[in-house]
Amino acid sequence: MSLREKIENQYKNALKSKDKNKISTYRLILSGLKDIDIQNRSEPNKKNTDDEDIKKLLKKMIKQRTESIEIYKKNNRQDLLEMEQNEVDIILEYLPKQLNEEDTKKLCEEAVKKINAMSVKDMGKVMGDLKNNNGDNIDFSLAGKIIKEILNKK
Repeated sequence: MSLREKIENQYKNALKSKDKNKISTYRLILSGLKDIDIQNRSEPNKKNTDDEDIKKLLKKMIKQRTESIEIYKKNNRQDLLEMEQNEVDIILEYLPKQLNEEDTKKLCEEAVKKINAMSVKDMGKVMGDLKNNNGDNIDFSLAGKIIKEILNKK
């Protein structure tokens, strides 16, 4: 079953159970999918939307919500924070499990050694290596911070 089919099935289940939080989140996801479909049809190299496109969309949505959560924390808006966190939890169900900070740090250190990076100028090479080998499992905003720390110590 494709990622799109899973999302559509869960949306139907949310409609049946009348779960307003899930319904609104699935509608946001499906709306994003329609935008991607339109974009893919209008490009010179027409293609069907695949699971990789959907994963990119979901990662983008999580990033947006994470940024909103940080703002809501600063402004002490617990109601909005909980709503965004619920959306993140639902979206995360469709992505591969992300590595925790400790495991991410180990991978970053290995990649720095492998590339033989000496300064922040080499950060792009290290990030590229991580993306090629562990693209779905790493939170790249966290990895970026860790790599900067490692390279600034050298």
